[in-house]
Amino acid sequence: MPSEMERCFPALRLSAWIMDSLSPNFSSARAWCVPCLVSLDTLQELCRKEKLTCKSIGITKRNLNNYEVEYLCDYKVVKDMEYYLVKWKGWPDSTNTWEPLQNLKCPLLLQQFSNDKHNYLSQVKKGKAITLKENHRALKPAVAEYIVKKAKQRIALQRWQDELNRRKTHKGMIFVENTVDLEGPPSDFYYINEYKPAPGISLVNEATFGCSCRDCFFEKCCPAEAGVLLAYNKHQQIKIPPGTPIYECNSRCQCGPDCPNRIVQKGTQYSLCIFRTSNGCGWGVKTLVKIKRMSFVMEYVGEVITSEEAERRGQLYDNKGITYLFDLDYESDEFTVDAARYGNVSHFVNHSCDPNLQVFNVFIDNLDTRLPRIALFSTRTINAGEELTFDYQMKGSGDVSSDSIDHSPAKKRARTVCKCGAVTCRGYLN
Repeated sequence: MPSEMERCFPALRLSAWIMDSLSPNFSSARAWCVPCLVSLDTLQELCRKEKLTCKSIGITKRNLNNYEVEYLCDYKVVKDMEYYLVKWKGWPDSTNTWEPLQNLKCPLLLQQFSNDKHNYLSQVKKGKAITLKENHRALKPAVAEYIVKKAKQRIALQRWQDELNRRKTHKGMIFVENTVDLEGPPSDFYYINEYKPAPGISLVNEATFGCSCRDCFFEKCCPAEAGVLLAYNKHQQIKIPPGTPIYECNSRCQCGPDCPNRIVQKGTQYSLCIFRTSNGCGWGVKTLVKIKRMSFVMEYVGEVITSEEAERRGQLYDNKGITYLFDLDYESDEFTVDAARYGNVSHFVNHSCDPNLQVFNVFIDNLDTRLPRIALFSTRTINAGEELTFDYQMKGSGDVSSDSIDHSPAKKRARTVCKCGAVTCRGYLN
């Protein structure tokens, strides 16, 4: 018997029939699924257009004919009465209707419409601000088009924000904001919480030994076994100098989750916002709360690749003017982290030649010195609303990579201009 989704959408039933015919295993078990690339709203629109119900996507007989304002598309005045063109949630554009202002009970959407119109009209074109005449009784098509694009962008960014928060495993919330342009979510970025090894690379995430401390501050704990000092003070702030590795307690340690030597492994504790910058640096990240100096902020994660593959990708990235490669060169130079397609919030953190974040190498369950985790700690107090930055040429050793200086013919690559604006700016990212 076809499923409810297959009855609603015959294309899915056809796909099921094709898969069944390919192998007897499918016909006996049918333990498979068809990924749907269409958004939930589009599926709902199709249902309502065809007058179909489908509980799987929230369309029932009770709400099949429900109307809820999704956003406002246009405005006009007819016989001294104000009207707005309404896009109904879960309904196709062909069902948009003009509704009198007095019938609309959506103050937030009305305010957003007004703000978007004002923002567009305040933009400068050819040195002159665009203004509407007082007696203008309808929006110019360009204004209405911008308002619709802004509304669709707002919906897309909200969905992306929801997706990021579903995927994250840390405490801090992720917010997304764009008040600068019409750029939407990146199309080729996948949120991950830990390293993703490329084919052929094995990450052993199981420690071979652990401590048996009752109080890791005063006993011979994991750092001492590794020949280094405990990295944190009692306020969970880092107290060791840059270049010194951090050895945290691991899964084999007998201390509990409240151990003061478990900081990086708990993930980001602060609520952060991915926002569109106004200085041409694309997306950036700002903190929504005050961060004390020397505090752990986030981990830099991505795809772990070989240095040879990093060299190949680096050529491509330099030509595009992007930089996402971080060499894992604590003791050797075999591996690199590439956060271009796979990463977390750190993917969006911009470079600065005078940063407020510092890089540290961290070892927890994986004690392979070729594969340290990369943690970013605050170098000073960072106030709420302030952008987070780190030096893209900073190594885990605390030094600045010589790649930013060495441009012999063998290593010459396209250079990316730095826009950090710091007094100490070196001029280039690479």
